[in-house]
This record gives sequence, C-alpha cells and structure tokens, in this order.
Amino acid sequence: MRRSIIHLAVLAILLAGCATPPNVPIRTVPTPPNEAAAIDLLRQEGEHLAQAPFHSGNQVKLLRDGMPTYHAMVEAIDAARQRIDMESYEFDGETAPFFADLLLRKRAEGVQVHLVYDAWGSIETHAALFDRLRQGGVQVLEYNPLSPNARVALDINRRDHRKLLVVDGRVAITGGVNIASAYLNRPNASDDPERMAWRDTDVRIEGPAVGEFQRLFIKTWNAQHGAALPPPPPTPGQIRGPALVQAIDGAPVDDHPLIYDTLLAAISLARHSVHLTTGFFGSTDQMDHVLKTAARRGVDVTLVVAGHSNSTASVAAGRSHYTDLLRAGVRIFEREGVVLHAKTAVIDGIWSTIGSSNLDWRSVMWNNEIDAVIIDRGMGTALEDLFRDDMAHSHEITREAWARRPLDERIEEFAARLIQTEL
Repeated sequence: MRRSIIHLAVLAILLAGCATPPNVPIRTVPTPPNEAAAIDLLRQEGEHLAQAPFHSGNQVKLLRDGMPTYHAMVEAIDAARQRIDMESYEFDGETAPFFADLLLRKRAEGVQVHLVYDAWGSIETHAALFDRLRQGGVQVLEYNPLSPNARVALDINRRDHRKLLVVDGRVAITGGVNIASAYLNRPNASDDPERMAWRDTDVRIEGPAVGEFQRLFIKTWNAQHGAALPPPPPTPGQIRGPALVQAIDGAPVDDHPLIYDTLLAAISLARHSVHLTTGFFGSTDQMDHVLKTAARRGVDVTLVVAGHSNSTASVAAGRSHYTDLLRAGVRIFEREGVVLHAKTAVIDGIWSTIGSSNLDWRSVMWNNEIDAVIIDRGMGTALEDLFRDDMAHSHEITREAWARRPLDERIEEFAARLIQTEL
C-alpha cells in the first residue's frame, strides 16, 4: 500500500507543471549611513514585504543540533499548564513514541494538546501511534493526506515542512529539527548519510512574538479544516529580553512566498556580510542575481551548504549554481563529517533568520514553512560563531578546482537542475 502511495506521490509531483518562482520587486534605496539606520531599514522592509510586525522585548536562545533542541522542547512541554501546539514535518523513528508519551501525559493532566504532522514526512510512522494519541485525547491533524479524503482536496505536492512548538502562549521553539531518529546518530559513526550525525539549528523564543507563532499554527490548522480550536492563552506582554522578532509564514499558496521575499530584500540591503547556511541548496535565478550583486559591490557573501545528504540529487542541483556564484566572488563551503540540515542566515551580524525554509525551489514554491526573523546583536554574534565553526569543518570550493571537475559530474548537475526547475 505504501509503495503505491509513493508511486502516486512521485507521479503527482511530475505532473505538477513547470513552476516559476515569482519575481520579487526589490526597491532601490540609498545606503544607510550607520548601523542604526541600517537596522531601521531592514525592519521597515521586512514588515512591508511580509505584512507582519516585529515585536520587541523578546528573549531568544540559540539551540545547536537535535539533542539540545529536544531538551528545550521537553522542558517547555513539562512546564505546560494550559496548551501545547506542535507541528512537525516528520514525527517518526525512535523519538516519536517518546514525545507521544510526553504529550499523552500532559493531556492526562488536563492540558490541551494539538499536533500537526505531514503525511509525506511521516509516511513511515505506524498509524497506531497517531491512533494512540487520539484515544488519549490529543487532537491530531494529518497535513494533506496522500489519498483522497473528505477534509481537504488531494494535493500531494504541497507539504508542511514546519517544525514548531508553542506552549501556553509563552514559549515558541522553531527551526530545522524534526521529531526523527536522525538526531540520535553518533558523530563519526558512519560515512552513510542515513547514519551520520545531523547538524541542525533551532531557536527558543520567549516574549510577545510567541503570539505570532501561535497565530500561524492556528492558521495552518484552520486551513486544513481541523476541528475547532479553543482560543489560545494570552501571550505575556511584559519585557523578556532585547530581541526584535518577526514570525514569517512561508506558505506560498498565493504565489507570494514571504520568507523568500524577505531574504532577498535583506541581502540587497546588506552593507558588510551575508552568511547563509542551508541543508538543501537549489537557488532561483533571482536569488543567484541578488547574491552575485552583493558580492560584486564588496559584501562578504559566503554560503555553507551540505556536502553529504540523503538526497544526492539535491546536492547535484545546488552544485550546478556554483560556477556563476564563484565567478562573482561568492565563497562556498561544503560541510563535512555530518549531514547539514540547518537553515539560517546572518546579515551584517545583526539581522538573522532561523527556521524550516531551505534555499531551494521546494521551499520557495511548494512547502508550508515558518521562520523567525531576529534583529539582535547577541543572536547575530552567536550565529556568526556557529557559522565560523561550520566553515572550519567544511571544504571550500575554489573557482580553480571547480573548473577542473570531471565531465560526468557536470552532466549530473545539469540533469538535477533541469529536473528541479521542471517540477
């Protein structure tokens, strides 16, 4: 049965038609005279494009890799007194039963618990696990089922790629970490991407911005026609920390992918540096143009991308962009020793994003994504330190060496890019 579903999914993707990313109008503005003016402009442009506010007074904490993220999630769930909203592309492997037991225990204590999982991302999870959650009183919603159903129209190509936890309207955790066994893999245990350790990044947010993440969870739940949810608990309004935080909804259902739009604008406004980390790289023409333009005007534009992946086609598609980027002065590093799954950006050491959205066509064109945009010097510094550490464990792709790569690799890159742009 699952094999038939997979065949149906592949067929639906292939029949999805040629997808063309929207052309984002990037405004030409004078270079800000100082950092304060630059921050103000980044905030204005971000709010203009995303039509979503930045909230001041937030405390943010960087979470590196799966286990620290899981510890933060468990701590937040343990402390829940009213409501837990959880959304994950994958809810499978050895970690799923652990979190299921935790959610069931909180539900037995009287806490409202709501879970959204993606049908494709969690295709290997036994239905009995979700049945057990439902029987225990947890409201469980499958995002875009892979077979015809009475709740939503069949749309196999659009997936919920988000990873989000909101507890009591007080704490939000988001980023790239799924509920999946990959994060239990030991470092240096294998050269097989299926068994290698995974490098990922999340952020814990406490403060007024949590209400926006709560709202976006409810938006997805309602769009999938889930059962009516009670009003969420109010988000505490008191000052928690110094960070400005914006929650961006990345669902491109109206051909207006807000995360993509905002990142393009921020790169265009960069004064000194653009440091991007992505697990899946398959840039659009406009993204390539913006990156090359920034590099040519003297901005330090550096990418850290996956050197190992459970999708060799995605690596090849990303590599097909290297030549033009390298010629423009963009530096490219491929992370070694781990499967890179993080999705972060740091611009000028002050504006940053952490979320579920990759720099690839699927995140731009199809996926339901969510990112936290943070304006905060402390978070910018922490992410820059993490970025430098990833660079130190990476292999730099130089223009000279790249020009000498064999013909068979070039053919593979061309084919992967052709498939990517035709889906």
